[in-house]
Amino acid sequence: MVPGEISQEKQATAEAFGYEWTHFTALSDQYRAEFLDWIWPIGEDFFRGKIVLDGGCGKGRHAYLASQFGAREVIAVDLSDAVDAAFANTRNLPNVHVLQADLFALPFSCQFDFAYSIGVIHHLPDPRQGFLSIVKHVKPGGKIAIWVYGREGNGWIVKLVNPLRTGITSRAPKFVTRIFSFALALPLYLALKLVYRPINRSETLKPLSKFLFYNDYLADISRYSFAENYWNVFDHLVAPTAFYLTRAEVEEWLRTAKLDGAELSHKTGNSWRASGLIPPAVARKSESGVINAGV
Repeated sequence: MVPGEISQEKQATAEAFGYEWTHFTALSDQYRAEFLDWIWPIGEDFFRGKIVLDGGCGKGRHAYLASQFGAREVIAVDLSDAVDAAFANTRNLPNVHVLQADLFALPFSCQFDFAYSIGVIHHLPDPRQGFLSIVKHVKPGGKIAIWVYGREGNGWIVKLVNPLRTGITSRAPKFVTRIFSFALALPLYLALKLVYRPINRSETLKPLSKFLFYNDYLADISRYSFAENYWNVFDHLVAPTAFYLTRAEVEEWLRTAKLDGAELSHKTGNSWRASGLIPPAVARKSESGVINAGV
């Protein structure tokens, strides 16, 4: 259900992530804790009996979990060919439905109890409008949760990695970007397993972590397999479009959507997770919005 005309920017992004998720299709047990961390403070019990929208489903890992958490129905949407991997990973789950569609033009007349979008909105040509487009499809009293790249804590990526990504790796043939990603992922993996993980897991060595570069994030991914970290590197290098968003920008989205009880927290020092309740229709006339800082 993709619209007849898709911009070149959207097409290029869809092609990049379609390639990634149709080549890296495996599901992992670690995804459960990871997903719940991204949508915090929403827990798995919240899904029970809900009609859920997965905005940018990739290979279907979160749609699979939403089903396992007891969602009544899960509609998993992606613009790319990743829908093939998502369907393969959820085909035995009767309450998961995979749809190829554009988040800016979702073909739904129904409204959802809960919508989430993890690691997707910052790859849209207009992240703010993408967020508000998803909000429109959540019913009054429903919830939305997102996770996006942050600008705070990512200055080195914005200054060093972004020019490389936009000028070379997102334009190169995918196999070339994969080779380059492997060359970066191998020393990264060694550093994660030999330095970041031991230091951060040891009470004796833990004080040394404050001297480690980018420690909060790298310690977090030090538990991943080599394949997971390799594709994470590829993910950062292959995207034609990627925005690194400030706290002020995400706060403005939440105010514009007039979310009740909005939560915004800095995750691993380099990204933002946000959630909130869609207020009743009458309350949406209010211009005020309260954002509670998370931890």
